[in-house]
Amino acid sequence: MARRDDLSTPRGTPGGPVYDPDAFGRFAERLARLLGTGRYLVAQTIFVIVWVTLNVVGLVSRWDKYPFILLNLGFSLQAAYAAPLILLAQNRQADRDKSEIERDRAVNSRSLAEAEFLAREIAAVRLAVERKADRDDIVEPLERLEQMLERLTSVSQD
Repeated sequence: MARRDDLSTPRGTPGGPVYDPDAFGRFAERLARLLGTGRYLVAQTIFVIVWVTLNVVGLVSRWDKYPFILLNLGFSLQAAYAAPLILLAQNRQADRDKSEIERDRAVNSRSLAEAEFLAREIAAVRLAVERKADRDDIVEPLERLEQMLERLTSVSQD
């Protein structure tokens, strides 16, 4: 028997409406992108001008007389749906930004570790180079060896 306080699966109502949250999120992003364009603002401005002109001049029946309550109702309906869709699109973008920041942080961490490793390797090479015998270190022992050999050869010749 399933526990009632198990939060790993939603209870929900079986047979309820089913939708794909990703598809709906993509739709919300497309709509938010459209609502933020100059083309949309120009089209909406032209629509409002035509609406007001047709209702003021009265070439056709005046279906929405001044103060244009039907037009205001349309704007309110648009705002009621656009605002949550724009927020949904912003939340999805924030989630993508968060995952990208996490990936960048992981890459930066690996880069830092590699840079520290290379710095340690370069320091080890420098120490090894400093300990390496150079010409000055070799000349003096070679001269002493040469003198000893000369003495030995002179003693053996005597």
